[in-house]
Amino acid sequence: MNPKELGHAALRPLVADLFAQGRRRTVRVAVEQELLVADSTTGAAVPIERVRAAAASALVAPYVSFEPGGQLELSLPCSPDPAAQVRTLTDDLQGHLTAAHISTYALPVDPRPEHEVPLQLTTPRYVAMHRHFDSIGPAGRRMMRRTASTQVCLDWWPGRAGAEQWRVLNLAGPFLAAAFARSTGREGRLTTWLDADPARTGFDDRLSSGDDPVAAYTAFAAGAAVFTTGGPAEHLTTMFPPVRPRSTYLEVRFLDVQEPAAIGPVVSALTSLVYDDDRRRQALRALEPECAQLAEHWRSAAAGDPATAARGRELVPDLILVA
Repeated sequence: MNPKELGHAALRPLVADLFAQGRRRTVRVAVEQELLVADSTTGAAVPIERVRAAAASALVAPYVSFEPGGQLELSLPCSPDPAAQVRTLTDDLQGHLTAAHISTYALPVDPRPEHEVPLQLTTPRYVAMHRHFDSIGPAGRRMMRRTASTQVCLDWWPGRAGAEQWRVLNLAGPFLAAAFARSTGREGRLTTWLDADPARTGFDDRLSSGDDPVAAYTAFAAGAAVFTTGGPAEHLTTMFPPVRPRSTYLEVRFLDVQEPAAIGPVVSALTSLVYDDDRRRQALRALEPECAQLAEHWRSAAAGDPATAARGRELVPDLILVA
């Protein structure tokens, strides 16, 4: 691919679409839950088609997809009670999977060794991604095949409030990730993501510096190596920031996967910061002076620093963050 195709001029209009923001101050929430999968008898990896067949009659079947290592992803619709929705649907799903001798686990990092968790999605995109990450180090293949997250999608408001939502999620990210962490240290999920491809994951202040988020994100995307052949639009889908702009909503991606019972506190913390004007602005006043230290804060969160986790709890002091 001609590198000029991925210059700022080609990327910026597409990035501007990602930052369109919504038109109304709606307060919807949707959860994407990733789960590790294993054979109930042997503990071995389970072929995706076997899982798909077992889940075909589950209530959640329309929302099932898979990650490269065979992790099960449930991309759920908006719900007034996302925590109850996840509990109900995962309980029903596990009943169907149990009948097929398949188990799922809400673990941030698969404890099985790498050779036991093969790459199952082998389209050209994922093969190229795997090859690219291998050129950097071992973290990329671990991220693709052996990690799981709970992702939360939140409405993106128009105007000033929407700009604040983007900033508060990026600035609060390391502290909330630490507060809800279920894996830390060198083999933890967050460390894995930080090390996979720093140019592509953005766990630093690049997306929060300056007053033009479109320009910042364009520069971020232009600085990442190209490994796909589909042009600028496809390249943008290979960017993995802590918070992903999705035109009318924001996708929070920095959390370890949570047990269904713990999703309620996660949703409460995020909606409080994003949908409550006073709390959002109070948090921004506290966080803005430390924007330049974001990379350091992300590393502290990944290491399991108690002070970083405490800062996350301080952002929403009246909420119980651990179920």
